[in-house]
Amino acid sequence: MSSAHSPNLLIIGGASLDVLRFAGRTERSIGGAGLYTALAAHRAGARVTMFAPRPDPMPAALAPVAARVNWIGPSVPPAELPAFEIAHSGGGKAELVNARWGAESLLTPENLPGDLARADLVYCGPLADPARQLAFLRHFRARGQRTAVGTYGRAVKNFREIVRQTFDAAEIFFCNANEAALLFGDATGLPTEPGKFVFITHGAEGAFVGQGDHGTTVPSIPINELDPTGAGDTFCGTTLALLAQGAHPVLAAQQATVCAAEMVTAIGPTMLLQPPPLASIPDDARVTLDAMQIARIAELIASTDTIAPFDFVGADFPRVSDPHALDFFFASTLQQFCFWRDDGARYTKPFVATLAGRTLKGSDFLWAAAKRWLDTDADGLTPAAQAQITGAEFTRRFAADDGALLPLLAEREQCANRYGRDMRALGWTPAEIVARANATDKPLQTFLAQLDHVGGYKEDPLRKKSALLAIILQQRPERFLRISTDERVPPIIDYHLQRSCLRTGLIAVNDARLRQALIARALLTADDEWAIRRAAFAAIARVQQASGKSMGAVDWFFFGARRRCPEMTAPECACCAADAVCAHRTELFQPVRRTTFY
Repeated sequence: MSSAHSPNLLIIGGASLDVLRFAGRTERSIGGAGLYTALAAHRAGARVTMFAPRPDPMPAALAPVAARVNWIGPSVPPAELPAFEIAHSGGGKAELVNARWGAESLLTPENLPGDLARADLVYCGPLADPARQLAFLRHFRARGQRTAVGTYGRAVKNFREIVRQTFDAAEIFFCNANEAALLFGDATGLPTEPGKFVFITHGAEGAFVGQGDHGTTVPSIPINELDPTGAGDTFCGTTLALLAQGAHPVLAAQQATVCAAEMVTAIGPTMLLQPPPLASIPDDARVTLDAMQIARIAELIASTDTIAPFDFVGADFPRVSDPHALDFFFASTLQQFCFWRDDGARYTKPFVATLAGRTLKGSDFLWAAAKRWLDTDADGLTPAAQAQITGAEFTRRFAADDGALLPLLAEREQCANRYGRDMRALGWTPAEIVARANATDKPLQTFLAQLDHVGGYKEDPLRKKSALLAIILQQRPERFLRISTDERVPPIIDYHLQRSCLRTGLIAVNDARLRQALIARALLTADDEWAIRRAAFAAIARVQQASGKSMGAVDWFFFGARRRCPEMTAPECACCAADAVCAHRTELFQPVRRTTFY
């Protein structure tokens, strides 16, 4: 249920009285793209204002909608509401048999109320005339507001160029695969300019999420479909509400796919009128959380007064008040991934090398090399320089004394280039990102949401590097990022923390094949790795909440465990603060998979 702290969404596009034909039956139902989108957004936790023709008197069938959303708009007789006849033929295919748009033509920017509250996000749903959608987008963009838009098949066929202009004008664009193919000749993914998201639904096959030049496919879940009317609008409304609440676009789409699947199991918007909570993303039975272990370890962390966040100060970090500190941390934190070797089939050893005569492991080597770079060429860590850096220069900057190179060096160069190109295209600097975040009442949410548009950070749905950068900027003596007291940094899930979750028993691997692969340190598939990492993320979130400690403190506690419970030698359990409550599953190893996420 929405609250005073929920984001405020404005949905343009209204309610209709529909005839639905599906599975050999005919039903009458309330409907309309605006109605489905507004109800889905409300159920996902947003406060929703719907600008649409408002019937007077209010028909009984629409009263539940008026009770849930702030329905504003020109008053019309019920007979002037839009009415549609929609025929579904399965497989996500639908035909608009008859359409009466009624008073929808009254929806223009000129008819918006003058005292309309400023919304966190404005969405203009499909309208009979896409030119009016474009007018709304330009109206709210001129006011500096974030905008989103959806379309439909007949509009794309009849007004293709105008719909393409709405695609260009909006920051967030929704369509289905057929519409994407008609618009761009490609139903699999649409590269967009930096700063924009595109969501393409593929029915039973899930959805595509585009973040600038990066795309992710989100799978669907099996269901018994009854009435698919409004599935795309439900996906849209849920996604918008979750984005406005700070969710990563891929996780928002995963949840929206589940909600859309639930919605089509009943007639019309029946499921959207149910009370919260939302239908949950199905758990993966292969890896589960142990509630008792979570409680034990949280209690230990809560009772340990010496657990404190690290301040990221020292020989391998910029001096306090260094004017280049933000460039250093933005450019080097995105390189905090994959410090280990493999033989093509299994993990072999961690990356350890000598730099300036010091033997350093993994992350410590990266920080030291970046600090050497800062000391010799501070401007080389700016976004502009990172956008253009060559492989040869990158190799020189991160080579060890004996010439040894960090693993995935080519991928690291690509991350640096993507970071710099996105920042340059957006016209952003690290200092501006931080300043914009601190100027809001939710600095952390704003900070993370901005990084969802920046290469090297945006690709990971669990935001490991983004969250790490957030706590660095919060915990440095300069207090660059001023996270509010009611905000919680998400878990920072790298492979060390996953190893701790497995060995301490916070998560349990119930699948014999997957368990054996972990013991053998074998390379895993993306699906296997995600099952473990997602469970570790959930477990650490619960530990943090139950302990009352900051995520920086919890993360530092577990990160320190890498020295007591390392990769290649026997754990020193007697020296570990968690020994008394640990499950001692020391045969288990972290997921072994090459990724730039961590």
